[in-house]
Amino acid sequence: MHQEIQLKREVAAIQIPSGDALTLPAGTSVFITQRLGGTYTVATSQGLARISSQDADVLGIDPNEESKRVEEASQLKDAPLEEQVWAQLKSVYDPEIPVDIVNLGLVYDCSIDEADGRRTVSVKMTLTAPGCGMGPVIAADARSKILTIDGIDDAQVDLVWDPPWNQEMISEEGKMKLGMI
Repeated sequence: MHQEIQLKREVAAIQIPSGDALTLPAGTSVFITQRLGGTYTVATSQGLARISSQDADVLGIDPNEESKRVEEASQLKDAPLEEQVWAQLKSVYDPEIPVDIVNLGLVYDCSIDEADGRRTVSVKMTLTAPGCGMGPVIAADARSKILTIDGIDDAQVDLVWDPPWNQEMISEEGKMKLGMI
């Protein structure tokens, strides 16, 4: 996983933790530090950056990998909508932590409202630190994944700070992944 890779072409990325957009030029040396939730966190000489799954080819990764993820998600298509939403939220990761936002305890509320024949998902979530520049990126990730569910017309993901997040909010599964138990 920590093999040096030369980017095959120029690619748009997001700087971690600021959340600023940047372009990594072709030939840049990177190391993949995390590949979770359909995105890739890479270490560069300028620090950490996140590359979208749609640009996985720049890392020499087979585009069929993303197809497998979509296929796995389609296996849930007959599950209740709420279960599908939670499954999508579990596929969203903080690029610096190898645990999904649900098991990190970042999702405080999730509801599906139906009005005028339209279903809207509302999510309230927080971050491990209020100053994290990746907050809007993580929230947008969650929203876009929710919107892939058939039968969901809209989604709103709001960042909230009350109550403040703490490590006690991490699920047992998350603590196990982090080596806390």
